[in-house]
Amino acid sequence: MFNVTKKSIQWGNETLTLETGRVARQADGSVVATLGDTQVMAAVTFAKQPKPGQDFFPLTVHYQEKYYAAGKIPGGFFKREARPSEKETLVSRLIDRPCRPLFVEGFKHEVLVMATVLSCDLVNDPDVVAMIAASAALTISGVPFMGPIAAARVGFANGAYVLNPDMDDMTQLRMKPDQRLDLVVAGTKDAVMMVESEAYELTEEEMLGAVVFGHEQMQPVIDLIIDFAEVAAKEPFDFSPPDYSALYASVKKAGEKAMRAAFAIRDKQERTNAISAAITTIKAALSEDDQADANLGPAIKKLESSILRGDVVKTGTRIDGRDTKTVRPIVCENGVLPRAHGSALFTRGETQGLVVTTLGTGEDEQIIDALNGNYRSNFLLHYNFPPYSVGEVGRVGGPGRREIGHGKLAWRALQAVLPAPTDFPYTVRIVSEITESNGSSSMASVCGGSLSMMDAGVPLKAPVAGVAMGLILEDDGKFAILTDILGDEDHLGDMDFKVAGTAAGITSLQMDIKIAGITPEIMKQALAQAKDGRLHILAEMNRALSAPQGFSAYAPKIETMSIPTDKIREVIGSGRQGHPRNRRTVGRQGRHQRRWHDQDRLERRRRHQAGA
Repeated sequence: MFNVTKKSIQWGNETLTLETGRVARQADGSVVATLGDTQVMAAVTFAKQPKPGQDFFPLTVHYQEKYYAAGKIPGGFFKREARPSEKETLVSRLIDRPCRPLFVEGFKHEVLVMATVLSCDLVNDPDVVAMIAASAALTISGVPFMGPIAAARVGFANGAYVLNPDMDDMTQLRMKPDQRLDLVVAGTKDAVMMVESEAYELTEEEMLGAVVFGHEQMQPVIDLIIDFAEVAAKEPFDFSPPDYSALYASVKKAGEKAMRAAFAIRDKQERTNAISAAITTIKAALSEDDQADANLGPAIKKLESSILRGDVVKTGTRIDGRDTKTVRPIVCENGVLPRAHGSALFTRGETQGLVVTTLGTGEDEQIIDALNGNYRSNFLLHYNFPPYSVGEVGRVGGPGRREIGHGKLAWRALQAVLPAPTDFPYTVRIVSEITESNGSSSMASVCGGSLSMMDAGVPLKAPVAGVAMGLILEDDGKFAILTDILGDEDHLGDMDFKVAGTAAGITSLQMDIKIAGITPEIMKQALAQAKDGRLHILAEMNRALSAPQGFSAYAPKIETMSIPTDKIREVIGSGRQGHPRNRRTVGRQGRHQRRWHDQDRLERRRRHQAGA
């Protein structure tokens, strides 16, 4: 009944197994990947015809954690998995980012990748297993995918890199000083495609070493997927990339001059309007058949890309007049909101973030219900990207994947410098409102978040800044690395490489590649250039605020005295600061419970401990 194919290798301390032919057989590709006792099933399906008029590649990735996988029942009233958790959203992005650039150019059929955690041994994190399962399922499905990719998690402890460290070691890394890195790297056999990390002031050399180590360690997995596909792969889908060279020649002839003049304008809004006008000119000059061609959009984008990219590589001058290493002008302002506990307005060129810090008590901690157990977090960062920040109209709703991903990146960058809860028993919430955007708003959130927390009096170990790097890599091998990229340079370039950290080292690194990968040599140069940019931004920030300020009059006052931290958290978790006197609340069963002012409770406890 079943035609099962199974392949295994020893990978690190565990056995990695890929299996197909038993489960989800109607999918185009279905693979169950097992590492230890952690199992993830990835199923791939794709439409055999594109939707008429569709001008983008509709890849959708869903990663799902089922609580039964760890022997748990979901919390909440309904007791079933509902909307995706933050981790599920982040892992969906982890799978999407290295896979998307490897689909054949011009393929616009809908593709759905669903990765479901079936079993979790609480030792091997299912996110890396899901990436491997998704890659294997895509490779055997017949879809035009130029993989496979593989992934690996890298830790750094006692001066040595660790392959696939245990889940417990990577949870709440800030509380574990021996663990200095949580890095996930994905790539093909020849190059790195994606990096996501949380670090504790590692040097550029240590971070590059971690990426290279992870890429080396994933090679046996790539070989396993290739061996697996040789037995289990379906016939390749019959697809040939569209040839629109004649259309591109017509587009170039009709609009190159106008497009080149548009890209010479340095102001973003004026440049955007001029590009729109150039596109209108191009369309007006084309025949009706060319105007109706589904490849008109890609042809126009190719023209834009060739102008922006070619000029930068040839002349070293970018569309806003900067050279490749210059950071845009920076303005830092603190205390801009009178009633907020801490606030900062960080402006870098045409990117601006209003970042606000609020201090709370233990009652404000976030309770996280995860596969590997429940825990509390006293540091929250939320990122918002409204349509007006780019001069557009649009629907406003809950946070999307992009907002969750950018917020998590800024969270990773800043949490490495937070004081220990024993020294600072507050819950800290940062909200970054992006009010203008022309590239690297997540790094503006990092810079503004650091300034905002210092404005609120949070005793950070050191200020943190971040910068986004870009890459233009031409077919002849010539390339340019760009510091502090613009939105157009991100959109039309080959790399989005974000590096955040202190003057001493890196606290977060995220890299996405839009081509078939980059070499360690390019990454090394990008890291070195990013360090120069980061130190420049830190110097600008220090001119505005170089040390924590006093607490706002509106922030809660928690006096730790000599009371043990667990007692402090117990006390502040029972009530909020700010009530002018004791108050009564009615419990759910109708019984009266008394909640006292935090300082009153602490003072009584101090007297009790002193024997008064």
